[in-house]
Amino acid sequence: MVIKREDVARKLEDYLHQRLTLSELVDWAEEAMQEGNFDEPDFEMLRDIVSRLGLADVRAFGLTWEDCSNYLTHLGYRVNVEILPSR
Repeated sequence: MVIKREDVARKLEDYLHQRLTLSELVDWAEEAMQEGNFDEPDFEMLRDIVSRLGLADVRAFGLTWEDCSNYLTHLGYRVNVEILPSR
């Protein structure tokens, strides 16, 4: 399976919406790096982002909100935050 920018953006969205744990995101990224099958026009950008996501569980690297926002911007997406009262 070829990994495209939409796939990476969807994984980041799932992580930010807590539908995916950090561990699950890291596992996905590690598998994607092993396969190394990235969409050719975006190969370098996708490889760089996914390789960084694969290290997100290492304390020295981590994954911040700013990281996610920057990755999504590079992938061609705009990030909006909505805060709702808890019920």
